[in-house]
Amino acid sequence: MFERFTEKAINIISMAQKEAADSKTFKIYPEHILLGVLETKSNICSRLLAYGGMNADDFREYVYKKYSDVSHEFMHTNIAFSQGSQKLIKLASELAKKKNSYIMSEHILLALILTAESAKSELLQDFNRYGVDIEKLKQTLLKLIEKNNKKNETHPELERKKDKSEYSTVQSIFKEGDAKDILERAVAKLTASHYEILGTEQIVQSILEDTNSDLTKLLNESGIDLEKYTGKLQEVSSRQAEFEEKQIIFTPNAFKTMLLAFETAKELGSASVKPEHIILGVLKAKSGIAYNIFKELHIQDDDLAHKIIKPIEKQMPETLTILRLAKREAQSMNRNIVGSEFILLGIIGEGAGIGAKVLSQLGITIKDARIEVEKVLGYGNSYTFGEVVFSDRAKKILEIAWEKAKKHKNTKIASENLLWAITQTPDSVAMQVLSNLGVDVLEINQGILKELEELKSSEA
Repeated sequence: MFERFTEKAINIISMAQKEAADSKTFKIYPEHILLGVLETKSNICSRLLAYGGMNADDFREYVYKKYSDVSHEFMHTNIAFSQGSQKLIKLASELAKKKNSYIMSEHILLALILTAESAKSELLQDFNRYGVDIEKLKQTLLKLIEKNNKKNETHPELERKKDKSEYSTVQSIFKEGDAKDILERAVAKLTASHYEILGTEQIVQSILEDTNSDLTKLLNESGIDLEKYTGKLQEVSSRQAEFEEKQIIFTPNAFKTMLLAFETAKELGSASVKPEHIILGVLKAKSGIAYNIFKELHIQDDDLAHKIIKPIEKQMPETLTILRLAKREAQSMNRNIVGSEFILLGIIGEGAGIGAKVLSQLGITIKDARIEVEKVLGYGNSYTFGEVVFSDRAKKILEIAWEKAKKHKNTKIASENLLWAITQTPDSVAMQVLSNLGVDVLEINQGILKELEELKSSEA
């Protein structure tokens, strides 16, 4: 029933249910929904009603008294929507459907007004009791809904110019650490197999040869051991699955896999690419000899990915928390694209990192930042429950933060790295939001340096 309701619209219905329960009314009436609009302070509809003269406390007392004769002892699970409330919710859905939109708080209030205007409606008396000009309110709501529908659904950060070739990015992955060792072992296999181009099969085989690593043990438990993998590899008579484009030092699928490994490392908050990121890259690429062998060994992609990510999650990397919050913020605004602005909200929402502390000291609150993001983007109307992806600008910020962490020889990307990266992208929505809130780059960077110096002093 409520699949297409935005978070704020759901909050209104939840508040209506709460009010009905608190008053021990056995049904949720339209007045409870109107009270829910008034009670949900963070949406524009409650402010419009307040400007019109309605008061939540006074109206609650009126509603409780009105339905006191139908109150009785009951379990909260017994509350049902009255026939009038069901019609009202259906009307709100129909209003949104006309514009192929999600049901927002504006649609609910507009449905309340249209219901009030219909014959024999007690809601009209409720509005008149407070002197609300419902015609004026209706026109305001129609304009707000139209404005939201006209918002450009294409995120402003979807496209950016590449600052350097992807090929050079892949090369830099293998310069140090575990990834360097994997590459050296993989390259050593090329001569033996009479190939000159590195494929996913050699990369994964090199990972499996490190018998002491936790990842190899996990892969063995999942049914991917070196013996089985090598046996399947020997059965491969052709490399056709690896070639889709021109030949380079990596096969195209190995190239794609390593780029995905690089992206995965950043999203999980790591300042270096590790073997587990490469395996996750293979699973995301869904192509190439290594992936085909996984399928022959009856490996379930999601199950294996979950087993790999679970130990990382237990470490609670700061960036992983921030990006999860960023995705949640995007979803709350009906967006499938996580732009720089949602990373900014994630930094603030995380609360404990240096990035959050710096912004807090500059007077930036999550509430004010959300309002500014809403002003820039509005609410999306095309959200689907599929994968949430990062905008190009958000990916660029992750890349800058990754490079910053590596430069300072850190093993993880921290919140201050992300915040600093935002300041290096002046054309991002995040910087537009910060500018609107009266904060500039110099203040942010000075705040970061100050916090780092204090942290260093406390550890000395």
